[in-house]
Amino acid sequence: MQIGTRWNVGATPPLTLPAPMLTAISETESALEPAQRERWSWTLTWLERRPVAELDDGTTISWLPDIGEVAIDRLDEDDDINGGPYV
Repeated sequence: MQIGTRWNVGATPPLTLPAPMLTAISETESALEPAQRERWSWTLTWLERRPVAELDDGTTISWLPDIGEVAIDRLDEDDDINGGPYV
């Protein structure tokens, strides 16, 4: 098991992340509104030794080592950020 970490938007993410993932994080942050940049943060977890970074709005950036790329999942405006019926 590998423990993850948290960091604020705009702070330096863990440099152990693959370069394409660092780029995706930076591009995602640059699209945020100023108020979001001030109060949101990222959570890094490791699933089967693969890094997954999740932004407070639910945006998830996952590393896909088999193809050397990242997958970015963003919540649609219709998605319930609070998790549906279990809130």
